[in-house]
Formats: sequence, structure tokens, C-alpha cells
Amino acid sequence: MTTAISPSASSSRLQPSSSNLSHQGQGQNPISLRLYKVLGANFDDEATREALNTLAELYAPPSAVSKGKEVTRETDADKEADDEFEQNGMRPTGLAAPAGVEEAAAGDIAARARKNLRRDVESKLAESSKQFLKAFGEVDKQLDTLQEHIGLMRVRCDESQSQLFETNEACKSLLDRAGSLREERQGISTRQSIISAFLSRFTLSPSEKDAIASRDVPLGTTFFAAMDKAARIQADCRVLLTASLTLPAPAPSPGDDEDEDEEDRATKAGRDILAATAGQLEQAYDKIFRWCCFEFRQMGRDASLEVTPTMREAVKRLRERSELLMEALTYLSQTRQATLLSTFMDALTRGGPGGLPRPIELHAHDPLRYVGDMLAWVHQAIAAEREFLEGLFGVRDARRMVGAVRAFGASEEEGWIAEMMDGAVRGLCGPLRVRVQQTVRSQESSITSYKIANLVQFYMVTMHRTIGKEALLSKTLEELTELAYSVFSGAIETQGRSLLRVSLDLDDIGVSPPLAILDHAQVLREMMIVYESSLLGNEDEEELQAGFRDILDKMVDPALELTLTQADEKKRQRPAWDKAVFVLNTLAYLQSVLEPYAFTTEKQGVVQGLADAKVLQLIEEHYQDVLKDAGLAEVAAACEGRRPSVSAFAEFHPRSLKLTESFAINQEPLSHVPAAEPAALQGALHRFSEWLSGLEVVQSKRLGLLTVQSVAARVHQAALERVAETYERVCDEVKRPENKYEAGATLLGSERPFGQVRLLWQIFGLQERL
Repeated sequence: MTTAISPSASSSRLQPSSSNLSHQGQGQNPISLRLYKVLGANFDDEATREALNTLAELYAPPSAVSKGKEVTRETDADKEADDEFEQNGMRPTGLAAPAGVEEAAAGDIAARARKNLRRDVESKLAESSKQFLKAFGEVDKQLDTLQEHIGLMRVRCDESQSQLFETNEACKSLLDRAGSLREERQGISTRQSIISAFLSRFTLSPSEKDAIASRDVPLGTTFFAAMDKAARIQADCRVLLTASLTLPAPAPSPGDDEDEDEEDRATKAGRDILAATAGQLEQAYDKIFRWCCFEFRQMGRDASLEVTPTMREAVKRLRERSELLMEALTYLSQTRQATLLSTFMDALTRGGPGGLPRPIELHAHDPLRYVGDMLAWVHQAIAAEREFLEGLFGVRDARRMVGAVRAFGASEEEGWIAEMMDGAVRGLCGPLRVRVQQTVRSQESSITSYKIANLVQFYMVTMHRTIGKEALLSKTLEELTELAYSVFSGAIETQGRSLLRVSLDLDDIGVSPPLAILDHAQVLREMMIVYESSLLGNEDEEELQAGFRDILDKMVDPALELTLTQADEKKRQRPAWDKAVFVLNTLAYLQSVLEPYAFTTEKQGVVQGLADAKVLQLIEEHYQDVLKDAGLAEVAAACEGRRPSVSAFAEFHPRSLKLTESFAINQEPLSHVPAAEPAALQGALHRFSEWLSGLEVVQSKRLGLLTVQSVAARVHQAALERVAETYERVCDEVKRPENKYEAGATLLGSERPFGQVRLLWQIFGLQERL
């Protein structure tokens, strides 16, 4: 046994000293070379490590083998375990260790591996070879058994092959017959499929024929599908017949007679199919016609009008037969006419179901509501009728705005709808005309007549846009509108004449508009409100003026005539009564009534013209009154009554200076006129100065009676301007030498405004003219 050498000892021993290195290198010691080779070897490659792992498993101790033959590195804990084994006298045994012997140490196992490696490997290979031989022996036995079974199978197959050959030889004729029959069956199947496809394409099934011809099958999806198929068959047959006639004739051949017979048969079959399909389609259209007539007759009994998809489709298909559709629509028009008339009479006399809504004739005492309810009912019925007909013909006005004019000739359906609606509401014209005429003719109030006329006109325009101008109801409403406006025109003419017969109260000294004009203007205001509410908003200025011009003339002109004529009459009987203020107040009130409305601009201009003329007259009167109150009336009259002075006359006649000088010689000086003598002039200027200190400069009692203060301010300012101009003219005349006033400047400067015209303008609060 070899003694284990510790790594430290071995390393110390193996390391040569520096003194012996040169000697060992020279002798090439085999042990040193072996050590250097072992120490310099690299065990990182996979093959080397796998070989070492195999050796470790082959010579592993029993404890390592029981743990799954895992090879691990020796740790401190493992070293301690080995020490414990050595202390206990136990050693691990390798592969070649005999039984019953204590386990050898790790060094012994390595020594034994180096010694017996070849033998151990060979014994291991021999043991494995024995196992392979044993396994292959069992396989060889199984292969022998399989070979026996294959031989038996080959014998049985040869016997079956011989029997099959004999049977085939015996049944060869039968097989040939079966093949020919199979080919014939395939051809028959092909023809059968072609015929089935042709029949399914060009004929109707029994159920489809029953759907078209039988009365027990109602109109529905099945009926329309069968009808569509019949129409498609008819179109396909026409296409095939047209194609066969237009194809070029083929070259003659021995089988031409048979081909011609086939073509004749095909053409005849196509014609037969066309005839049969045409008859079926006629039956279908006749069934649709009879069904539509029945349904249209039933519509008068139903309270609600609903268009089912089946009815819409039936009417759509019946358009292909226009004569049948027109006849069916005639039944519908008659039914709807009778139904609407009966329903309208019930609404007039009985009311709705259960008494709600109440009968329209219960409101006959209120003419506007009575006429409005009747026209509203008619309009609602027409709207429902229009909706029903649009659903019946499948028409939807998606692009039409609410209230827009309908284009009745835009399509054929629109023409049918217009004709149907005209026929449906035709029966309502008689009862409606009688009742509206009675209501309109029984009215005495002009405003009520105007409201009724405007209401009827509104519904007339609505009917024009809904059912057209040629409809009987539209023409009836036109007649009623003309009647209502004629009655209204007569009423306002009567009211105007009655207004002219009014006389102003002589005992009344007030200058406010009289009660008759106030009532008259109130009626006019209500008419204007009604007219404004009836406007559509798209009228131009000329249309606005023309629509109300006649009414304004008949309502405003009598009021103006009453104001002017009666004011003159009262002025003659009561001179102290202020006619000008009365007229201006009345005209201002009429102007305030007309001013809020744009369609009264023409009449406002007329009234304003009269007011402006009266304002000028009032300015003149007020100027004379102010001149009297200020004390300058006599002096101003003296200045006005004199001949033109030399300078003034020369200004207008420069070429006649000699003539003006002769006039100046013969003219009497102003200071010699009694009204303009210095003493009289001094007194007039004193009274004028006192008047400037009073309240009359700021306001006038007479002008305070005017209802429009802007007019009063305008009149007062204009009168003050003329007073200032008169004072200026008096000052100029006094300052002239030819008037022979001694110390004229001193005379004028003794009293306010001291002969200064600019100061007078400031006192009046006016802006001096340039």
C-alpha cells in the first residue's frame, strides 16, 4: 500500500531549489517532466471533464454511489467526515475492492484505479456484451415466430388471388354491362339536374302558383316573391329568345334537320313560358287590384289611417297597370271624401268621442274662434290625409322646409297626391262656405271683420302651399277671403263716415285728441297688430306698404279730416280756443300710433307733413304773442311799415342810387312815427327788459299744453330767434342817422340787453347765427 502524501508536503518536496534547477534541467528527469505535464494540463474542456466524471463514477465509494453518483468538490465538512472515518477505522471501497474488506482510503482507490483500469474497463464491457447477447436472443426468437406467421399469410393471399381471378373471369360480362348502365345513369342524372334547374328557373312551383292564383293565400311576402319570380322568368325568356334570333346561322351539316327541330322546340317552349308567365302576372295584378279595392273601402270605417308595408308594396306594384291603379284610387277618393265629410259634421255638431273636444258650433257666439276652429280642423284633416298619401305612395319630402311651397308637378306621385287630396276635401267646401259666409256677414265690428278676413287669408295661403291653387278648397277660401275683405272694407268705410259726423264739444276747452279719435285710433292699432302678426317675414317694402295702404287711407284720412275741419268750425265759434295746439296734439297722437310699424311709413309722411305745416303756423302765432308780451310789437310794426332805407334799397338796386335818394328825401324819419317816438321807444324797451326777467323767456303756458315737448321747445326757440332778429332790426333802425334819434345809442343802452344783440342771444340760451 502506498502512503498518502499531503499536498503541502508534496509541493514542498516537488519544488526544487534554485541550486538544483540547472542540474535537473540538464538531466531531463522523467518524474519532473511528468509532474510538469500534469500540473500544466487543462481540464476545462468538456471531453476531459466527461472522462473524469466517468472514472469518478466507476471508482466512487459506496456512500457516493448511494447518493445518486454525484461528484462534488471536497469541502471542509467533507474533510471532517473523512477524518471521522479514519478515526473509526473505516475506509471506502472502490469497484475492485473485495467483499468484507474495509473501505479503502481515497489514495488507495486512486492507486487501484491506476493499476487495474484496463482490466476493470474490459470486465465492464464484457458484462455489457453478455446483456446485449441475452436481449438479442429473445428478439431472434420473436422474429422466427413472425416469419412463420408471414408464411401462412402469403399462402392465404395466394389462395384469395386465385379465387378473385376466377370470379373476375366469370363476371366480366356483368361488369361491362354495369359500366354501360353506370354511364347511362350518369347522363340521365345530368339531364335530370339540367331539367330541374331549367324548371326551377323558368317555372313557378305549385306553392307559388297557389300564392298568385288562390284567394285563400293573402297578399304578403310569399305572394310578392312569386310575382317577382314570374317577372324575372318573363324577362329571362325574352332575353333568350332575342339572343336565339340574333345569333348567326351555322353552316349546314348532316344533322341540320335535328338541330332545326330542337331550335323550333326551344322557341316554342320559350313562347309557351312567356304566355304562361303573362297569364300568371295578370292574375297577380288582378288579385292586387281586388285586394286594394277592398282595403280602400274599409278605410272609411277606421278612425286612424295607417299604411301597412303590404299596402304600400301593393300600390307600388299596381303602378305597372295604371288603369287598375286609377280605378282603385277612385274608390279610395270616394271613401275618404265621404268619411271626411261625416267626421267634419260630427265635429261641428257632436264633438269628439265622449264629448271631448266639444262641438265647434258651441262657440258660434265667438266668430273668430268659430271660424278658426273650423279652418284648423280642415287643416289638420288635410295634414293627416297628406301624411297618409305620402306613406301610401312612398313619398318623403326630406329636403322640403316646413311651410315651403310644394312642387306639385315634380313627380307623378305628387300629381296623384294633389288629385287625391282635392277629391278627399271636396265635400268639406259646401258646409264650410255656408258657415263662414254667415259669420262674416253678421259682423258689425270692423276689427272683428278684419281678424276674420286675415285668418281666412292665412289659411288660403296655407292651402295654396299644401294642396295647390287649383284645388276646390283653395278656390273656396279665395272666395271667402274676398268676401271677408269686402265686408271689412265696408265696415271701415262706415266707421270713417260715422267719424266724420262727430262734432267737437263747444264747451270743452281742452286741446287733447277727442274720444272719438282715440277709439278710432285704437281700432286702427289692433288692425296693425293683426296685420303685423300675419306677415311671413320675407316681404319687401313695396309689398308691406301695399298690403295695408288701403286700410290706412280709409282709417287715417277721416281722422285727419275730422281734426282739421272740426278744429276750424270750433275756432270760429270759440275764438279763445287754441286750434293750433289741438291739431298738433291730435296729429302727434296719430303719428305715435303709426310710428311702431314699418308698413306705415307713407302715411307717417303725410301726417308729418301736416304737422310741419301746423308747426310753422304755430311758430308765427307764438312769435306774435311773444312780441306783444315783450312790448316790441308796435315798434316792430313801425319798422316793418317803413319804406326801405337808402342803404338797404341801394343794396338791391345799386344802379338806381338817384331814385333811392329821392325816396329817402320824401321818407319820414322813424323818430317822428308815434309808435317809435323816443318816449314810446323808451317805454317799449323798458317793458322788454322786464319781460326778459320773467319766466316766459324759458317756457310758455300755451306751449305747455302740447303733448310732445320737443315740438314745444322747437316752436319756442324759433319764436325767440325771431324776437332776437326783430330786436336787432329795431337797434339798426334807431342807430341810422336818417331816423333822427338824438343819442340813439344812449337810448338803447339804458335798458337790457343794452343794445347788444349777442347778449340777447345768450339770455335766450340760443346759439347766435354766423
